[in-house]
Amino acid sequence: MPKTLTQKILEQHIVTGEFEPGKEIGIRIDQTLTQDATGTMTYLQFEAMGLDRVKTDHSVSFVDHNTIQIGFENADDHRYLQTVAAKYGIDYSRAGNGICHQVHLERFGRPGTTLLGSDSHTPTGGGIGQIAIGAGGLDVALAMAGEPFYLTCPKIIKINLTGRLNPWVSAKDVILKILELFTTKGNVGCVFEYGGPGVKTLTVPERATIANMGAECGVTTSVFPSDEVTRAFLRAQAREDEWKAMDADADAEYFKVIELNLTDIVPLAATPHSPGNIATVKDLEGMAVDQICVGSCTNSSYRDLMVVAEILKGKKTHPRISFVLAPGSKQVLDMLARNGALADLFETGVRLAENACGFCIGNSQSPQTDAVSLRTSNRNFLARSGTKSANIYLVSPETAAAAVITGTITDPRDLGIPYPEVKMPEEFIIDDSMIIPPSDDPESIEIYRGPNIGEPPVNEPLPEDVRGIATIKTEDYTTTDHIIPAGSRMKYRSNVPKYSEFLFEVVDPGFYERARKIKEEGSHNIIVGGLSYGQGSSREHAALCPMYMGVKAVIAKSFERIHTANLVNFGIVPLTFKNEEDYEKIDQGDSLEISGICEKIRAGETVTVNNTTKGVHFDVSYDLSERAREIMLSGGMLSYIRNKR
Repeated sequence: MPKTLTQKILEQHIVTGEFEPGKEIGIRIDQTLTQDATGTMTYLQFEAMGLDRVKTDHSVSFVDHNTIQIGFENADDHRYLQTVAAKYGIDYSRAGNGICHQVHLERFGRPGTTLLGSDSHTPTGGGIGQIAIGAGGLDVALAMAGEPFYLTCPKIIKINLTGRLNPWVSAKDVILKILELFTTKGNVGCVFEYGGPGVKTLTVPERATIANMGAECGVTTSVFPSDEVTRAFLRAQAREDEWKAMDADADAEYFKVIELNLTDIVPLAATPHSPGNIATVKDLEGMAVDQICVGSCTNSSYRDLMVVAEILKGKKTHPRISFVLAPGSKQVLDMLARNGALADLFETGVRLAENACGFCIGNSQSPQTDAVSLRTSNRNFLARSGTKSANIYLVSPETAAAAVITGTITDPRDLGIPYPEVKMPEEFIIDDSMIIPPSDDPESIEIYRGPNIGEPPVNEPLPEDVRGIATIKTEDYTTTDHIIPAGSRMKYRSNVPKYSEFLFEVVDPGFYERARKIKEEGSHNIIVGGLSYGQGSSREHAALCPMYMGVKAVIAKSFERIHTANLVNFGIVPLTFKNEEDYEKIDQGDSLEISGICEKIRAGETVTVNNTTKGVHFDVSYDLSERAREIMLSGGMLSYIRNKR
């Protein structure tokens, strides 16, 4: 039977179950990556498993998120990460070496393999023909321990690309168009698989940009074929021996096929405050801009930054604009420095930021009050930039460069200059000196633990009856950034009690004190959510910190994949309204009772929620495998593992 590319790779890695969309499967993970914002808790959880060495083919610990060191916390945590990596067989990519997804694509990604990363944009690896999936840190820790990664066998959506991109239209515009078509909800349990003659017109960095922002649609991952374009990229990275041809069979059947003509796409932008709010750049033309940030794991490759440098060569930054550029890796920066492009950018008036996530997660370059900021990153959630009143627009490098010159949102096709021809280099500069291999003598390594490091909290088994308060009622599309903030707060990621103080501070600063009081009184905290609750980052602290504060259940209209898994891993029940109208039957502060919840979940029976404040009740559902139910009832994965030993 003809097979899709996704099916071919997954079937080679299945260790539990069979390839049947909608059913749970467990797959072997070849590679893992972590970044420092999620990595400390990941490795603390790995340590708790008592193993001597990771069991993956290759695991890498990247430092790219919290590189701004104000206070001791980040520096201490980075030293912890370095010593853990040395002891347990993990490569350590130092701060300044680059953003995890860009560096992994350059130096480690392999076609036909599986990659699990504690970052939601891990699917960037799909640009090289890899099944790369974002997950919570605990799932990554388990993968490093040699355990399967469990997921719902996905439905495969083929996006058939035809034509060729016109000048001034880029891969960023392609994925923004896909977001316009699919939106940010309703795509859980699916994979985007790209094919068609248009694929061969896209470089690996362009494919990676498209795969990267598939995460905003909520899909499990996105994947491109591994072809001669892939081979040329790996050859230029001195890794041609790691190439293998991978593609779908000609007659493979898909859940759905979408035709997308690249020639028809125009410059697009995501408007505040969601990557799914798509408009044409032409419709936004003339809006005054205050800040422009080029970089992030989406658009910081050599090709992206060379396009910007060529557009801006000989020109000056508009007086109103603060223009910031963050290369994706040291390799990219080296290439720009040696070919003169970096000097051209300095002449333009750029502010060079570190090779890191920086502005994308709001821990630097926060814009001014009420600013309009154009960014080539992947998320524009409310307050993510660090300035709640700012309006963030997601655009291509070409559109960003046009605004650097004009000071306003400008369709780059109207600049009246030739579109730069940027060719992929036949050889990249290879310097892996900032990647520290693990120690050959792990017994001699003493793991550094600063005062910010604490033991991972372990939950108790789920009580037979959940009786508590609807501590907060959130709106549709509540993201993990709304639940637990990124930016400067992330320096407390290793200190769960402290980090928990900032739960929901973006949308409800009073949540922590209410939750603390309810917990102290011996009652349970219950969260009520709308559509696509938990979209965005894979940040497991969005489940871990609520667990620490005594949250036992989240009742929502719908959940996103990674957050659902994280809730289960920390013993919080994800319950879905059977009728979305029942969302209106709860107000914040209502007393809720869920009697016999454990017995009903064990038996697979319907769960009923009683709102004793209003005297009404309604049914809720849960879409969980038998294994996931056992984990949740145990109080989470760590409790589950300990009980099985």
